[in-house]
Amino acid sequence: MIVEIQNYIKISNSIDEILKNSPFKLKFIIEKTGISEPSFFRKMREKKFSAEELLKIAEVIAPEEALLKSLQEAEEDFEKDNYYTHQDVLENSKNRFLSKYGN
Repeated sequence: MIVEIQNYIKISNSIDEILKNSPFKLKFIIEKTGISEPSFFRKMREKKFSAEELLKIAEVIAPEEALLKSLQEAEEDFEKDNYYTHQDVLENSKNRFLSKYGN
């Protein structure tokens, strides 16, 4: 746990360099994270991004890593039988539609 916290601090303290070396423009990163531009620049200047905000930034600037993480989570869900079949989704959609719009 200590190593993870130290890594978080290191990333948080060097986020401006990380963003500078990113292949993406800051405007694109700001847009994709949903953080307002003034807040984004203030947080970057003060090095005060929350863990959730750093995660959003990481998902934007490292899309391959985000995709791999998503695929690993999906595989784990599948192994745990934590998924819906196509038939389940259709039935759920039908029920939601009928409850909203009636017969």
